[in-house]
Amino acid sequence: MISEPKKSDEFAAKAKAIMQRLGVDQRLLADDGLKVRTPIDGSVLASLPTTDSNAIDDVVVRAHEAFLNWRLVPAPRRGELIRLLGEELRLAKDDLGCLVSLEAGKILSEGRGEVQEMIDICDFAVGLSRQLYGKTIASERPGHRMMESWLPLGVCAVISAFNFPVAVWSWNTAIALVCGNSVIWKPSEKAPLTALACDAILQRAMNRFAYAPDGLHTVVVGWADVGNALVCHAGVPLVSATGSTRMGKAVAPLVAQRLGRSILELGGNNAMIVALSADLDLAVRAIAFSAVGTAGQRCTSLRRIIVHDSIADSLLNRLQAAYDSLPIGSPLDPKTLVGPLIDQAAFQSMETALETASQDGGTVHGGGRVLAETYPEAWYAKPAIVDMPCQSEIVRQETFAPILYLMRYEKFEEALEMHNGVAQGLSSGIFTNDVREAERFLSAEGSDCGIANVNIGPSGAEIGGAFGGEKETGGGREAGSDAWRGYMRRATNTINYSTELPLAQDVVFL
Repeated sequence: MISEPKKSDEFAAKAKAIMQRLGVDQRLLADDGLKVRTPIDGSVLASLPTTDSNAIDDVVVRAHEAFLNWRLVPAPRRGELIRLLGEELRLAKDDLGCLVSLEAGKILSEGRGEVQEMIDICDFAVGLSRQLYGKTIASERPGHRMMESWLPLGVCAVISAFNFPVAVWSWNTAIALVCGNSVIWKPSEKAPLTALACDAILQRAMNRFAYAPDGLHTVVVGWADVGNALVCHAGVPLVSATGSTRMGKAVAPLVAQRLGRSILELGGNNAMIVALSADLDLAVRAIAFSAVGTAGQRCTSLRRIIVHDSIADSLLNRLQAAYDSLPIGSPLDPKTLVGPLIDQAAFQSMETALETASQDGGTVHGGGRVLAETYPEAWYAKPAIVDMPCQSEIVRQETFAPILYLMRYEKFEEALEMHNGVAQGLSSGIFTNDVREAERFLSAEGSDCGIANVNIGPSGAEIGGAFGGEKETGGGREAGSDAWRGYMRRATNTINYSTELPLAQDVVFL
């Protein structure tokens, strides 16, 4: 099922028209500089001037000055700004979603879905603005009260990846602004146009708001040197970085060296156990979306299935049939379910992984480049299922592509050991109708991931729960639950309302 190719300049014209409608200042575009290419056909969408890494100090100073004023605005008033942002995003949903598809290669429903995720986090953050709760704590001293306060932190740097070019920004920014911080955003150099669009949308909300200081939100465009300047800057108390484990291992020590804070959302090598009692109709649907959605370029993509030996062949046959029915093509075609990989490097990484898996004894079903004649400068791949005899080294690595490794087990303990036998720990799932297996999977002896699901796939987390993982996934948490605490500082307060001055621990002095 092949989509009709478009002329390359049509995508650039479409992107320019969308950005104009969204209010992006056309002076931010340039004839040279950073060339932004669409993965749909490899053509250039636009060129952008980049931020000089030496200018980051001025950006941080301006953001800090904005913070000094923004922190004095009551939190519920700060929430009003985010409410207005949510309204603007609702109006911009179709345009921004389409720009995501153009720039990141996501199918249209996923592009719009990402914007819906932004709207959802705005709704959450508005409510949160009246719920930044501290605790009242019993004091051992008569006439004293203890309490806990949560206070704004300062300048927050957000470094985002190409695969969720706008949602991850919103998770961080909506919460950070409600908590009283200012934000500097360094988007992926592969997806900066959506960042300019989001900044323009936020500026519209700010124009409707009673007071938002200059410098409250800034986008800086460039390569790793720009991100590194933010990471190393002493005036940035919090760095929230999303990307590969390799990137996280570089960022973490630099932030720690200056005793800053980091929220790291890194790699995932997510697995699903398919038990003997599983509803296979449900499992096939969940596996197909989780493994193939976004062309396997989600940190929560399903990469390993661990299947009871007695049903493995049957499930494999059903998955092959499902994979064969998936339409591959331009993400702008409403019929498409599998769009392109982001670039040639991603495709080559997939090819190398499949070759290695085959050398390890795996049987590869699918894989390979498609639509090369239609889109010679783009990189479309047929999703692959690899029937593996064991969990070899290549299976334990994360390959950011639509590769699904299938392995077999006989005893549930074997499945759990295999499930947890990787360095990453983001998302996980089990398909079972056995309540004991489900509860064991969610218990301390079960999944070691930050997200553990029963009878749904690992992909597509809702914003109401804290998002993040363990081990080499970085340990960070974003979005819902109490993830907001990562963007604030805690103060413990003791108030003496008596006329005496008793000391704690019965200490006597003077």
